[in-house]
Amino acid sequence: MLRIRARTVHPVTAPPIADGAVLVDDRGTIAAVGPDALVPAPASATRFEFPDGALTPGLVNTHTHVELTHLAGRNAARDFPTWIRTIRALKDATAPEQFLQAAEDGVRAAWAAGVTCIADTGSSGAALRALAALGGRGIAYQEVFGPDPARLHDSLDELERALARLAPLASSRVRLGVSPHAPYTVSAPLYRAAAERARAAGLPLAVHLAESPEETALVRNGAGPFAEALRERGIAVRAQGCSPVEYLRRLGVLGQGGCLCIHCVQVDAADIAVLRDAGAAVAHCPRSNRAHRHGRAPLAALDAAGLPVGLGTDSVVSVGDANLWAEATAAGLAGEAALRRLTLDGARALGLDGEIGSLEVGKAADLAVFPAAALASLGSAAPPGALLAVVAGRVVHR
Repeated sequence: MLRIRARTVHPVTAPPIADGAVLVDDRGTIAAVGPDALVPAPASATRFEFPDGALTPGLVNTHTHVELTHLAGRNAARDFPTWIRTIRALKDATAPEQFLQAAEDGVRAAWAAGVTCIADTGSSGAALRALAALGGRGIAYQEVFGPDPARLHDSLDELERALARLAPLASSRVRLGVSPHAPYTVSAPLYRAAAERARAAGLPLAVHLAESPEETALVRNGAGPFAEALRERGIAVRAQGCSPVEYLRRLGVLGQGGCLCIHCVQVDAADIAVLRDAGAAVAHCPRSNRAHRHGRAPLAALDAAGLPVGLGTDSVVSVGDANLWAEATAAGLAGEAALRRLTLDGARALGLDGEIGSLEVGKAADLAVFPAAALASLGSAAPPGALLAVVAGRVVHR
């Protein structure tokens, strides 16, 4: 059992509590939340006191690539298609053990920043392995690639082998998902097949979607640098005459709900309505979007439509670090609104808000403590690292 007392406790679903405490039972769930004087103090509980701390739910990063942690600062390409090709070359030169070490480093860095749940996309399987080995929480979406329809079965075979290797490591805290990468790396038949495979197995689905103008040009007009690169490889490209969001709706990828759509910068009102009607969620990565000069996702419009929207850091190759607080600042959020976006809203985007994201009795004890003064300045200055991080009642960082 744990009992954590802090200057302020921020349940997110209720007003902040001055001189508050949280009691965690031996199952790793929250047993009590409230003013310190009203929270039980069993003699058997390990006690933590933070007189200058702010106790919050653990933060939720809705889009990461922790297998790329070792590549920070390695890709200076300015145009996006070249940047993508450079990433592929860097990944091809990385050994499996390097991916695993990078992923473990990324998970530990997340904990040190108070992030207790990550939604990761990657092709090596290292994120799920790292989360399982270290006792973390998150969803690891196994990426699948294949823009050439003629090689559909090769791509599916590769996906099946990866899922078979990783499935034994999945648990109630570490989920395995599927991510057909993006319209410029996935053929229409592969999109359909990967989505059907994920849904048949009850696996969550994630897609990079409507991220760049180059992606929109490919899908809508069959033009632009992505289209040219595919044609150079002998892959036929056909203009779809619609947006990337509408394209995935027609393919059935968005048709059954529960899909995490990453970025969603190049969307209009019609696209947002499609996402809403499909029951999709959005991972908003404002610093990555800015770094690649893609534009700004219409956060206010996504919120107005009732879409679940969390924040993500994308990879350290895009922005240089995995500072989730900086994403809130870049999104124009501050104070309790920023904290909610980083916790409960992120959990909702991942379908985990029944388990984590707020300090409520019965929820999993995923907690973080930050310096109270730094948390109060959220929006004008990013708080320093976490003083404490807890996942399912287990201290993972102190």
